[in-house]
Amino acid sequence: MAQGLIEVERKFIPGPGTEERLQELGAVLEHRVTFRDSYYDTPELSLMRADHWLRQREGSGWEFKCPGATSVSGPHTEYMELTAEPAIVAQLCEVLGGEVLGAGGVAAALGPLGLQEVASFVTKRSAWKLVLSGADEEEPPLRVDLDTADFGYAVGEVEALVHKEAEVPTALRKIHSLSSMLGVPAQETAPAKLIVYLQRFRPQDYQRLLEVYGSREKPQGTKDPDMRLG
Repeated sequence: MAQGLIEVERKFIPGPGTEERLQELGAVLEHRVTFRDSYYDTPELSLMRADHWLRQREGSGWEFKCPGATSVSGPHTEYMELTAEPAIVAQLCEVLGGEVLGAGGVAAALGPLGLQEVASFVTKRSAWKLVLSGADEEEPPLRVDLDTADFGYAVGEVEALVHKEAEVPTALRKIHSLSSMLGVPAQETAPAKLIVYLQRFRPQDYQRLLEVYGSREKPQGTKDPDMRLG
C-alpha cells in the first residue's frame, strides 16, 4: 500500500460546555467551516464491508481511509489516510480486484470500478487544536473537531496524525488524556456521522454493515460497527 499518514481518533458526544472547556484548556479555535462530504461504494458496499472508506470533501478533494494495524483495543479508531489520487486509485483497484486504470484520477475510476455515491451530507464544524500541558512544544498538536450534520446529529472527535505505527500508543495516551479532561466517559463510543446517516436514510445498507461486522471478528482499527468515520 502507498504510505500515508496514520489517523488515530476517538469520537464522543459533545455537550453544551465542550467549547468552553476547550478554551479553559488552552485550545485555539482554528476555524469554523461548512462543507459537504460524499461517500462512494459499490452497490454491495464492497469497500465499507472491508472497512475501507472513500470520501470526496467539497473544497478538499478525495480521501481513502484503510484500516490500520493497531492491536490496542479501546474506544478509538486507527486508519491509514491516502489523499494522493494515483495512490487512491491503485488501492481501490487492489481492494476491489479491478484493473489499474492508467493516469486518470479518482473520478475517472468510479465508473469502471462500479462505484457510486451512497451518502452525501453537509457538516458545520468548529476545528480546534491543543498542545497538552507538559508536552514538547515541537510535538504536533491534538485536533478536536466539533461537528453538526445537516440531518441533526452532533459528534466530536479528538484526533492525532502520526507517521509511523510505533507512534500510535503515545498518540492514544494523549487522546485518552484529553478526552478525560473534556469529561468524556472512559468507554463512551459515539457513532460516526456516516453511520447515523445510513441508519436513518439507507437502513438496508446499514443493516448490511451490521450483518458483516456482527458475524466476524471486529475489523482492524475499530472496536464497534458504529464507530466508523463520517
